Amino acid sequence: MFGLTRPVLVAPMAGGPSTVALVVAAARAGGLGFLAAGYKSPEVTAREVGEARAAGVPFGLNIFVPEAAPADEAAVRGYRARLEAEHGPLPQPRLADDDHFAEKLRIAADAPFVSFTFGLPPADAIAALRASGSTVLLTVTSADEARRALAAGADALIAQAGTAGGHSGTFDPAGYRGTGTAAELLRSLPARVPIVAAGGTGTAADVRALLDAGASAVQAGTAFLLAEEAGTRAAHRAALAERRETVVTRAFTGRPARALRNRFTDTYGPHAPLAYPAVHHLTAPIRAAAAARGDAESINLWAGTGYAAARPGPAGVILRTLAGCN
Repeated sequence: MFGLTRPVLVAPMAGGPSTVALVVAAARAGGLGFLAAGYKSPEVTAREVGEARAAGVPFGLNIFVPEAAPADEAAVRGYRARLEAEHGPLPQPRLADDDHFAEKLRIAADAPFVSFTFGLPPADAIAALRASGSTVLLTVTSADEARRALAAGADALIAQAGTAGGHSGTFDPAGYRGTGTAAELLRSLPARVPIVAAGGTGTAADVRALLDAGASAVQAGTAFLLAEEAGTRAAHRAALAERRETVVTRAFTGRPARALRNRFTDTYGPHAPLAYPAVHHLTAPIRAAAAARGDAESINLWAGTGYAAARPGPAGVILRTLAGCN
């Protein structure tokens, strides 16, 4: 299905790390990279898809599935007051935001591979993408989610374990705890379609173990945060060289995500409501200001449990190393 020389996928990393250059470098090294449509305008998304197509390499596009209902206004208002006590006035958050879902679906028809995160897209959207020639991958975090994804028409599954960095693609964010390894999740899934294992993959041995366990390919994101082609912020790069623990937190976006522990996760994590994307919009100016001054204690340092193995260098070298070729 993937036609890869090396069975390694570079995960979509919204918010900056994923770039066209990273995706192209992954493909030229024999793997497959995904552009991240999350938080981008349709115009920027279309431009990046066009640039990837012009490079003449296989690539994927990842799209966030919108939340079904607006966030709880009272909960968001209370969290905003807590943040403002330290950070000053903040803008009114958007309680609902579909991230230009319909427009991005149209753009996705130009991508050879399309993946979805945060739930199931409409069945007719999956059918339309498949009819256009795109291979559709759905992100799941449990056996039940996998069964639902298969029923919806997925060509392949991305089995995302609790060890993975960044946002969880769970269909049930309220019940998500971030436990379980990629190997454990892989064993629980029906093997009716190709399965891409994701989570905690920092070394070639990690990748090989998951392939030996039945994965068709392995998706890694954290391992590429230090790549020369990645758009990772300087403060984030520096923090990855430190020895911190990772935690699952809703502090930055209102949705569970695994990050390096910092002051923000400690201070606000226990109080953050389950309110994505409202909390994301609420904390955006705080994070932007912190990034501008190089403050790693107030930005989202997304990272999986294997982050200590990440090394700087060209993306192609990193990918070949993960594939056991260096």
